[in-house]
Amino acid sequence: MKDKTIDYVLRTTWLAVNKMYNEEAAQFDTTMATGFALLSIDPEFGTPSTSLGPKMGMEATSLSRTLKTMEEKGLIIRKPNPEDGRGVLIHLTEFGKEKRDYSRDRVLTFNEAIRENVSSDQLNGFYEVAKVINHMISNKKIYKQKEHSLK
Repeated sequence: MKDKTIDYVLRTTWLAVNKMYNEEAAQFDTTMATGFALLSIDPEFGTPSTSLGPKMGMEATSLSRTLKTMEEKGLIIRKPNPEDGRGVLIHLTEFGKEKRDYSRDRVLTFNEAIRENVSSDQLNGFYEVAKVINHMISNKKIYKQKEHSLK
């Protein structure tokens, strides 16, 4: 991995994982984004639509398209939030719960395969590096906001 930047390794690895999941999902006429959404929705109580985007790290427009497609495929239904009359809860249908179980199985299979090929120390190191990167980014410790402001 000589001469490769950290962001290059992160990006190419994520693109490979993304491609792998999308190829798996395509066998069932769906996408990784749909699988991720299924896993992010509470199967028992539903999830407020407003909390799904931040939970998934998705922009509102992309999430809206994903939810619309999921609703058209009969994976979810939208119900008024009884605790907030303005809000909507996203609930899984029985079909959605079946597909959620499949998505969960795919994620667990991936995790198991990696754990079989990577030592605990290596995996803990990976998690620690990811934690540091996320902390630095969220606390703006890499690029300062004022560096990007127009004068």
